[in-house]
Parts: sequence; C-alpha cells; structure tokens
Amino acid sequence: MKLAAVAAAILPLAACVEDTGGTASTGAPAVGSSSDLSSFEGARAGQAEMGIQNLGYQNIRSDGLTSWWFNSSTGACARITTSNGVYSDVTMLPAQDC
Repeated sequence: MKLAAVAAAILPLAACVEDTGGTASTGAPAVGSSSDLSSFEGARAGQAEMGIQNLGYQNIRSDGLTSWWFNSSTGACARITTSNGVYSDVTMLPAQDC
C-alpha cells in the first residue's frame, strides 16, 4: 500500500523533467551565441558579418582570409577563415589569442 502511494506521488513529477540535451548541464556556451560563433561555419561571409557584429563582436585583426573577432563584454574570441565567400572554419579561442 505504501509503495503504491509513493509511486502515485512520484509519477506526476516525472513529467516535469526538462530534457536539455545535455548542453545546459555542461556549462558550454550556446552555439551561435555571444560566446560561441561555431554555427556561423558555412555561412556566406557578407551576410553573416552583420550577425556577428549584432552579437557584440568586433573584427580586431585580419591576416589574408583569416580574421579574429573579439567580444569585449563576454571575453569570447573567434578565428574565422573565409574560403570561396563562406566561413570555412570558425574556431573559438581563448581571449588572450585575440
């Protein structure tokens, strides 16, 4: 009888569990956020640049087709390489690399 009462009390709570896919529990930044630009890989460079700027990033230096972007409010740094008009490689780096 007690087991049935406990099960009846716990069962409704099981439906309240939110599945976040594990990203929230790891503490990793959301992709395409002000801390992680990796979702921009494959994007057309001319169109994506405004999106990166809207996230608070500034292009701080360039070397050929590679640019370093820094977000001073989050301390995030990204190295973005352009090839054939698209961002072919987006790598998040430590702030000191910017």
